[in-house]
Amino acid sequence: MFLSFFYLLRAGGLKVSLNEWMTLMEALNLGMARSSLTSFYYLCRSILVKTEADYDKFDQIFAEYFEGIESPEELPQEFWDWLSDGELERDINDRAYTEDMLHDFDEIMKMFEERLKEQKEKHHGGSYWVGTGGTSTMGRGGYNPAGIRVGGEGRHRSAVQIAGERNFRDFREDNVLDIRQFQMAFRKLRQYSSRIDAAKTELDIDETIDETCENAGLLTLAYEKPRKNTVKVLLLMDSDGSMAAYSQICSMLFQSMRKSNHFKDLQVYYFHNCIYDHLYTTPRCRAGEWVETEWVMRKLDSEYKVIFVGDASMSPYELLQRGGNIYYGLYNEKPGITWFEELDRMFKKKIWLNPIKEERWERAYGSRTIAMIRKVFPMYELTIGGLEKGIKKLLVR
Repeated sequence: MFLSFFYLLRAGGLKVSLNEWMTLMEALNLGMARSSLTSFYYLCRSILVKTEADYDKFDQIFAEYFEGIESPEELPQEFWDWLSDGELERDINDRAYTEDMLHDFDEIMKMFEERLKEQKEKHHGGSYWVGTGGTSTMGRGGYNPAGIRVGGEGRHRSAVQIAGERNFRDFREDNVLDIRQFQMAFRKLRQYSSRIDAAKTELDIDETIDETCENAGLLTLAYEKPRKNTVKVLLLMDSDGSMAAYSQICSMLFQSMRKSNHFKDLQVYYFHNCIYDHLYTTPRCRAGEWVETEWVMRKLDSEYKVIFVGDASMSPYELLQRGGNIYYGLYNEKPGITWFEELDRMFKKKIWLNPIKEERWERAYGSRTIAMIRKVFPMYELTIGGLEKGIKKLLVR
Protein backbone atom coordinates (compact mmCIF):
# COMPACT_ATOMS: atom_id res chain seq x y z
CA MET A 1 0.00 0.00 0.00
CA PHE A 2 1.27 3.50 -0.95
CA LEU A 3 4.56 2.06 -2.24
CA SER A 4 4.94 4.93 -4.71
CA PHE A 5 4.60 7.34 -1.77
CA PHE A 6 7.36 5.43 0.03
CA TYR A 7 9.69 5.72 -2.97
CA LEU A 8 8.86 9.41 -3.37
CA LEU A 9 9.78 10.04 0.27
CA ARG A 10 13.11 8.28 -0.22
CA ALA A 11 13.78 10.13 -3.49
CA GLY A 12 13.03 13.42 -1.72
CA GLY A 13 15.80 12.85 0.79
CA LEU A 14 13.85 11.47 3.76
CA LYS A 15 15.62 8.48 5.31
CA VAL A 16 12.60 6.23 5.74
CA SER A 17 13.60 2.70 6.74
CA LEU A 18 11.66 -0.43 5.86
CA ASN A 19 11.06 -1.04 9.56
CA GLU A 20 9.44 2.40 9.91
CA TRP A 21 7.34 1.82 6.80
CA MET A 22 6.10 -1.52 8.13
CA THR A 23 5.25 0.19 11.41
CA LEU A 24 3.12 2.65 9.45
CA MET A 25 1.37 -0.22 7.63
CA GLU A 26 0.66 -1.89 10.96
CA ALA A 27 -0.79 1.35 12.32
CA LEU A 28 -3.04 1.61 9.25
CA ASN A 29 -4.24 -1.96 9.76
CA LEU A 30 -5.13 -1.04 13.34
CA GLY A 31 -7.29 1.82 12.02
CA MET A 32 -5.16 4.58 13.54
CA ALA A 33 -5.68 6.82 10.49
CA ARG A 34 -9.48 6.54 10.95
CA SER A 35 -10.15 6.71 7.16
CA SER A 36 -9.04 10.34 7.24
CA LEU A 37 -6.33 11.81 5.01
CA THR A 38 -5.57 14.37 7.72
CA SER A 39 -5.12 11.64 10.33
CA PHE A 40 -2.98 9.75 7.84
CA TYR A 41 -0.82 12.86 7.41
CA TYR A 42 -0.14 13.16 11.16
CA LEU A 43 0.35 9.41 11.51
CA CYS A 44 2.93 9.36 8.71
CA ARG A 45 4.78 12.35 10.11
CA SER A 46 4.93 10.91 13.63
CA ILE A 47 6.32 7.57 12.44
CA LEU A 48 8.47 8.41 9.42
CA VAL A 49 10.03 11.79 10.26
CA LYS A 50 12.84 11.66 12.82
CA THR A 51 13.72 15.35 13.14
CA GLU A 52 11.80 18.61 12.90
CA ALA A 53 14.40 19.73 10.33
CA ASP A 54 12.72 17.30 7.88
CA TYR A 55 9.13 18.42 8.53
CA ASP A 56 9.13 20.88 5.64
CA LYS A 57 10.61 18.29 3.28
CA PHE A 58 7.86 15.85 4.33
CA ASP A 59 5.15 18.48 3.82
CA GLN A 60 6.33 19.23 0.29
CA ILE A 61 6.39 15.55 -0.67
CA PHE A 62 3.00 14.87 0.95
CA ALA A 63 1.39 17.81 -0.83
CA GLU A 64 2.89 16.70 -4.15
CA TYR A 65 1.75 13.08 -3.82
CA PHE A 66 -1.77 13.74 -2.55
CA GLU A 67 -2.50 16.91 -4.53
CA GLY A 68 -5.99 16.79 -5.95
CA ILE A 69 -7.12 13.91 -3.71
CA GLU A 70 -10.69 14.49 -2.56
CA SER A 71 -11.32 13.87 1.12
CA PRO A 72 -14.34 14.26 3.41
CA GLU A 73 -12.64 17.23 5.05
CA GLU A 74 -13.20 19.16 1.80
CA LEU A 75 -16.99 18.86 1.80
CA PRO A 76 -18.83 22.17 1.32
CA GLN A 77 -20.04 23.70 4.60
CA GLU A 78 -23.64 23.07 3.47
CA PHE A 79 -23.04 19.30 3.73
CA TRP A 80 -21.60 19.66 7.23
CA ASP A 81 -24.74 21.53 8.27
CA TRP A 82 -26.91 18.76 6.84
CA LEU A 83 -24.91 16.04 8.61
CA SER A 84 -25.11 17.85 11.94
CA ASP A 85 -28.77 18.83 11.78
CA GLY A 86 -30.98 16.06 13.21
CA GLU A 87 -28.27 13.41 12.99
CA LEU A 88 -29.45 9.82 13.38
CA GLU A 89 -27.52 6.94 14.95
CA ARG A 90 -28.34 3.47 13.60
CA ASP A 91 -28.49 0.57 16.06
CA ILE A 92 -25.25 -1.38 15.90
CA ASN A 93 -27.15 -4.66 15.34
CA ASP A 94 -29.24 -3.28 12.47
CA ARG A 95 -27.07 -4.37 9.55
CA ALA A 96 -29.37 -4.56 6.55
CA TYR A 97 -27.78 -5.86 3.34
CA THR A 98 -27.59 -3.58 0.28
CA GLU A 99 -26.08 -3.91 -3.19
CA ASP A 100 -23.70 -1.03 -2.41
CA MET A 101 -21.83 -3.27 -0.01
CA LEU A 102 -20.35 -5.09 -3.02
CA HIS A 103 -18.57 -2.04 -4.45
CA ASP A 104 -14.79 -1.60 -4.18
CA PHE A 105 -13.14 1.62 -2.97
CA ASP A 106 -12.65 3.22 -6.43
CA GLU A 107 -16.31 2.69 -7.26
CA ILE A 108 -17.35 4.14 -3.90
CA MET A 109 -15.22 7.27 -4.46
CA LYS A 110 -16.75 7.73 -7.91
CA MET A 111 -20.23 7.37 -6.42
CA PHE A 112 -19.29 9.84 -3.68
CA GLU A 113 -18.36 12.47 -6.27
CA GLU A 114 -21.64 11.90 -8.11
CA ARG A 115 -23.68 12.27 -4.89
CA LEU A 116 -21.95 15.57 -4.09
CA LYS A 117 -23.10 16.93 -7.45
CA GLU A 118 -26.63 15.54 -7.19
CA GLN A 119 -27.57 16.11 -3.55
CA LYS A 120 -29.51 19.32 -2.86
CA GLU A 121 -30.75 18.79 0.70
CA LYS A 122 -30.03 17.01 3.98
CA HIS A 123 -30.88 13.34 4.30
CA HIS A 124 -31.01 10.95 7.26
CA GLY A 125 -31.45 7.19 6.91
CA GLY A 126 -31.67 5.37 3.62
CA SER A 127 -29.12 3.77 1.33
CA TYR A 128 -28.35 6.36 -1.37
CA TRP A 129 -27.57 9.95 -0.27
CA VAL A 130 -24.77 11.31 1.90
CA GLY A 131 -26.41 11.35 5.31
CA THR A 132 -26.62 9.76 8.72
CA GLY A 133 -28.08 6.61 10.23
CA GLY A 134 -28.55 4.70 6.98
CA THR A 135 -26.79 2.03 4.95
CA SER A 136 -25.33 4.29 2.27
CA THR A 137 -21.67 3.83 1.38
CA MET A 138 -21.06 7.39 2.53
CA GLY A 139 -22.09 9.27 5.64
CA ARG A 140 -21.90 8.59 9.34
CA GLY A 141 -23.84 6.98 12.17
CA GLY A 142 -25.09 4.09 10.02
CA TYR A 143 -23.76 0.78 8.80
CA ASN A 144 -21.94 -0.28 5.64
CA PRO A 145 -18.81 -2.43 5.90
CA ALA A 146 -17.45 -1.07 2.63
CA GLY A 147 -18.38 2.55 3.16
CA ILE A 148 -16.47 5.73 3.96
CA ARG A 149 -17.07 7.80 7.06
CA VAL A 150 -17.85 11.47 6.48
CA GLY A 151 -17.22 13.76 9.40
CA GLY A 152 -16.05 13.46 12.97
CA GLU A 153 -12.65 15.11 12.88
CA GLY A 154 -10.41 17.35 10.79
CA ARG A 155 -13.24 19.37 9.24
CA HIS A 156 -11.50 22.72 8.86
CA ARG A 157 -8.43 21.99 6.76
CA SER A 158 -7.43 19.02 4.63
CA ALA A 159 -4.08 17.31 5.08
CA VAL A 160 -2.94 18.60 1.68
CA GLN A 161 -3.79 22.15 2.75
CA ILE A 162 -1.88 21.71 6.02
CA ALA A 163 1.15 20.30 4.20
CA GLY A 164 0.92 23.01 1.56
CA GLU A 165 1.18 25.73 4.18
CA ARG A 166 4.78 24.63 4.88
CA ASN A 167 4.63 25.75 8.50
CA PHE A 168 8.01 24.17 9.23
CA ARG A 169 9.99 25.94 6.51
CA ASP A 170 12.18 27.67 9.15
CA PHE A 171 13.16 24.33 10.71
CA ARG A 172 15.10 23.16 7.66
CA GLU A 173 18.83 22.75 8.07
CA ASP A 174 19.42 24.03 4.55
CA ASN A 175 17.51 27.24 5.26
CA VAL A 176 19.09 30.65 5.02
CA LEU A 177 19.54 32.06 8.52
CA ASP A 178 18.00 34.95 10.41
CA ILE A 179 19.66 36.90 13.24
CA ARG A 180 18.36 34.65 16.04
CA GLN A 181 19.49 31.51 14.23
CA PHE A 182 22.90 33.09 13.57
CA GLN A 183 23.29 33.87 17.26
CA MET A 184 22.28 30.35 18.29
CA ALA A 185 24.79 28.88 15.83
CA PHE A 186 27.63 31.12 16.95
CA ARG A 187 27.03 30.15 20.59
CA LYS A 188 28.62 26.83 19.63
CA LEU A 189 31.83 28.63 18.70
CA ARG A 190 33.14 28.53 22.24
CA GLN A 191 36.31 27.21 23.85
CA TYR A 192 36.43 27.93 27.56
CA SER A 193 39.59 28.20 29.60
CA SER A 194 40.48 29.27 33.14
CA ARG A 195 44.01 30.14 32.06
CA ILE A 196 43.39 33.84 32.16
CA ASP A 197 44.83 36.67 34.18
CA ALA A 198 42.00 37.19 36.66
CA ALA A 199 41.19 36.85 40.36
CA LYS A 200 39.80 33.58 41.70
CA THR A 201 36.15 34.55 42.10
CA GLU A 202 34.17 31.42 41.23
CA LEU A 203 33.40 28.71 43.78
CA ASP A 204 35.25 25.44 43.06
CA ILE A 205 32.84 22.76 44.30
CA ASP A 206 35.20 19.78 44.05
CA GLU A 207 38.08 21.60 45.69
CA THR A 208 35.76 22.92 48.43
CA ILE A 209 34.70 19.34 49.26
CA ASP A 210 38.33 18.17 49.38
CA GLU A 211 39.43 21.11 51.53
CA THR A 212 36.49 20.63 53.90
CA CYS A 213 37.31 16.93 54.32
CA GLU A 214 40.95 17.76 54.98
CA ASN A 215 39.80 20.27 57.59
CA ALA A 216 37.88 17.64 59.64
CA GLY A 217 34.53 18.63 58.20
CA LEU A 218 34.82 22.34 58.92
CA LEU A 219 33.58 24.14 55.81
CA THR A 220 36.48 25.55 53.80
CA LEU A 221 35.59 27.39 50.63
CA ALA A 222 37.89 27.14 47.63
CA TYR A 223 37.74 29.41 44.59
CA GLU A 224 39.05 29.27 41.02
CA LYS A 225 39.51 31.66 38.13
CA PRO A 226 36.39 32.16 35.99
CA ARG A 227 36.32 30.22 32.74
CA LYS A 228 35.88 32.47 29.74
CA ASN A 229 35.58 31.90 26.03
CA THR A 230 39.04 32.26 24.53
CA VAL A 231 37.92 32.22 20.89
CA LYS A 232 39.17 35.12 18.77
CA VAL A 233 37.51 35.66 15.39
CA LEU A 234 38.56 37.49 12.23
CA LEU A 235 35.55 38.06 9.98
CA LEU A 236 36.37 38.94 6.35
CA MET A 237 33.31 39.80 4.26
CA ASP A 238 32.98 40.29 0.51
CA SER A 239 30.95 43.43 -0.14
CA ASP A 240 29.27 45.15 -3.10
CA GLY A 241 29.12 43.90 -6.68
CA SER A 242 27.58 40.43 -6.96
CA MET A 243 27.30 40.32 -3.16
CA ALA A 244 24.65 43.06 -3.24
CA ALA A 245 22.03 40.35 -3.75
CA TYR A 246 23.04 38.86 -0.38
CA SER A 247 23.41 42.12 1.53
CA GLN A 248 20.49 41.39 3.87
CA ILE A 249 21.75 38.00 5.02
CA CYS A 250 25.30 39.34 5.38
CA SER A 251 23.99 42.25 7.44
CA MET A 252 22.19 39.81 9.76
CA LEU A 253 25.37 37.75 10.14
CA PHE A 254 27.34 40.88 11.00
CA GLN A 255 24.75 42.07 13.53
CA SER A 256 24.54 38.68 15.22
CA MET A 257 28.31 38.50 15.61
CA ARG A 258 28.50 42.07 16.92
CA LYS A 259 25.80 41.29 19.48
CA SER A 260 27.58 38.12 20.57
CA ASN A 261 29.46 38.97 23.76
CA HIS A 262 31.11 35.59 24.22
CA PHE A 263 34.08 36.09 21.86
CA LYS A 264 37.34 37.14 23.42
CA ASP A 265 37.94 39.37 20.39
CA LEU A 266 36.21 40.04 17.07
CA GLN A 267 37.88 41.81 14.16
CA VAL A 268 35.85 42.67 11.04
CA TYR A 269 37.16 43.79 7.65
CA TYR A 270 35.76 43.87 4.12
CA PHE A 271 37.01 43.19 0.61
CA HIS A 272 35.58 43.40 -2.90
CA ASN A 273 35.65 40.09 -4.79
CA CYS A 274 39.18 39.25 -3.69
CA ILE A 275 41.73 40.26 -1.07
CA TYR A 276 44.67 42.37 -2.26
CA ASP A 277 46.99 44.89 -0.58
CA HIS A 278 44.21 46.52 1.44
CA LEU A 279 41.23 45.48 3.58
CA TYR A 280 38.33 47.91 3.93
CA THR A 281 37.03 49.04 7.30
CA THR A 282 33.44 49.64 6.11
CA PRO A 283 31.15 47.63 3.80
CA ARG A 284 31.09 50.57 1.39
CA CYS A 285 34.64 49.60 0.34
CA ARG A 286 35.58 53.20 -0.46
CA ALA A 287 39.04 54.50 -1.27
CA GLY A 288 40.92 55.52 1.84
CA GLU A 289 38.63 53.60 4.19
CA TRP A 290 41.12 50.77 4.49
CA VAL A 291 44.12 49.30 6.26
CA GLU A 292 47.01 47.37 4.78
CA THR A 293 46.43 43.62 4.66
CA GLU A 294 49.99 43.00 5.86
CA TRP A 295 49.37 45.27 8.86
CA VAL A 296 46.33 43.14 9.84
CA MET A 297 48.40 39.97 9.52
CA ARG A 298 51.13 41.42 11.73
CA LYS A 299 48.61 42.71 14.27
CA LEU A 300 46.73 39.40 14.75
CA ASP A 301 48.19 36.11 15.95
CA SER A 302 47.68 32.72 14.34
CA GLU A 303 45.10 31.66 16.97
CA TYR A 304 42.39 33.81 15.36
CA LYS A 305 39.70 31.73 13.69
CA VAL A 306 39.03 33.23 10.26
CA ILE A 307 35.58 33.27 8.66
CA PHE A 308 35.38 34.42 5.03
CA VAL A 309 31.93 35.34 3.74
CA GLY A 310 31.47 35.74 0.01
CA ASP A 311 30.17 34.17 -3.19
CA ALA A 312 33.76 33.60 -4.43
CA SER A 313 32.51 34.60 -7.89
CA MET A 314 34.68 36.84 -10.07
CA SER A 315 36.58 36.90 -13.33
CA PRO A 316 39.52 34.47 -13.13
CA TYR A 317 42.04 37.24 -13.84
CA GLU A 318 40.90 39.06 -10.67
CA LEU A 319 42.03 36.03 -8.70
CA LEU A 320 45.06 34.88 -10.67
CA GLN A 321 46.83 37.88 -12.19
CA ARG A 322 48.94 40.76 -10.98
CA GLY A 323 46.99 43.93 -11.64
CA GLY A 324 43.74 41.97 -11.35
CA ASN A 325 42.39 44.48 -8.83
CA ILE A 326 39.97 46.59 -10.82
CA TYR A 327 38.75 48.62 -7.83
CA TYR A 328 39.91 52.26 -7.84
CA GLY A 329 42.64 51.40 -10.34
CA LEU A 330 44.91 49.99 -7.61
CA TYR A 331 47.60 47.83 -9.13
CA ASN A 332 48.38 44.71 -7.11
CA GLU A 333 51.78 43.08 -7.37
CA LYS A 334 50.58 39.90 -5.69
CA PRO A 335 47.71 38.01 -7.33
CA GLY A 336 44.67 37.60 -5.13
CA ILE A 337 45.15 33.84 -4.90
CA THR A 338 48.60 34.49 -3.38
CA TRP A 339 47.05 36.62 -0.63
CA PHE A 340 44.54 33.85 0.11
CA GLU A 341 47.34 31.28 0.30
CA GLU A 342 49.32 33.49 2.71
CA LEU A 343 46.28 33.87 4.95
CA ASP A 344 45.81 30.10 4.80
CA ARG A 345 49.38 29.51 5.93
CA MET A 346 49.21 32.05 8.75
CA PHE A 347 45.94 31.13 10.43
CA LYS A 348 45.37 27.61 11.72
CA LYS A 349 41.58 27.55 11.52
CA LYS A 350 39.58 29.13 8.69
CA ILE A 351 36.37 28.49 6.73
CA TRP A 352 34.54 30.11 3.82
CA LEU A 353 30.75 30.65 3.95
CA ASN A 354 29.12 30.96 0.55
CA PRO A 355 25.54 32.33 0.19
CA ILE A 356 25.18 30.50 -3.15
CA LYS A 357 23.51 27.09 -2.80
CA GLU A 358 26.10 24.31 -2.90
CA GLU A 359 24.24 22.55 -5.69
CA ARG A 360 25.00 25.56 -7.94
CA TRP A 361 28.70 25.94 -7.14
CA GLU A 362 29.74 23.99 -10.23
CA ARG A 363 27.45 25.81 -12.66
CA ALA A 364 26.96 29.31 -11.24
CA TYR A 365 28.67 32.40 -12.60
CA GLY A 366 32.18 32.29 -11.17
CA SER A 367 32.20 28.51 -10.84
CA ARG A 368 35.89 28.46 -11.85
CA THR A 369 36.95 30.81 -9.08
CA ILE A 370 34.67 29.05 -6.59
CA ALA A 371 36.49 25.80 -7.39
CA MET A 372 39.93 27.44 -6.99
CA ILE A 373 39.08 29.05 -3.66
CA ARG A 374 37.61 25.76 -2.38
CA LYS A 375 41.05 24.23 -2.87
CA VAL A 376 42.46 26.78 -0.40
CA PHE A 377 39.67 27.05 2.21
CA PRO A 378 36.98 24.59 3.39
CA MET A 379 33.75 26.03 1.92
CA TYR A 380 30.25 25.68 3.35
CA GLU A 381 26.79 26.97 2.46
CA LEU A 382 25.56 30.01 4.36
CA THR A 383 22.72 27.98 5.90
CA ILE A 384 22.03 26.51 9.34
CA GLY A 385 23.55 23.17 8.42
CA GLY A 386 26.47 24.77 6.58
CA LEU A 387 27.34 27.13 9.42
CA GLU A 388 27.20 24.36 12.01
CA LYS A 389 29.54 22.21 9.91
CA GLY A 390 31.89 25.16 9.54
CA ILE A 391 31.91 25.87 13.28
CA LYS A 392 32.77 22.22 13.98
CA LYS A 393 35.66 22.59 11.56
CA LEU A 394 36.90 25.67 13.41
CA LEU A 395 36.76 23.87 16.77
CA VAL A 396 38.64 20.71 15.72
CA ARG A 397 41.95 20.63 17.56
